[in-house]
Amino acid sequence: MLQKAVLALLTFYQRFISPLKAPSCRFYPSCSCYAFEAVSKYGVAQGLLKTVFRLARCHPFHPGGYDPV
Repeated sequence: MLQKAVLALLTFYQRFISPLKAPSCRFYPSCSCYAFEAVSKYGVAQGLLKTVFRLARCHPFHPGGYDPV
């Protein structure tokens, strides 16, 4: 139930908020896609933890690139 709620929030972000922003993600897949995949694959707790670590790597000094779940 919690997993579905988190996935619904991520989907809402991807459909309605993300298109309003300029594309600037340095990773592939984008952070919101990564979060969706991580929560789907590992569950809420571990998926969100992986997402937090991914977001912590998102800064100008990290080269980015392909970063699968």
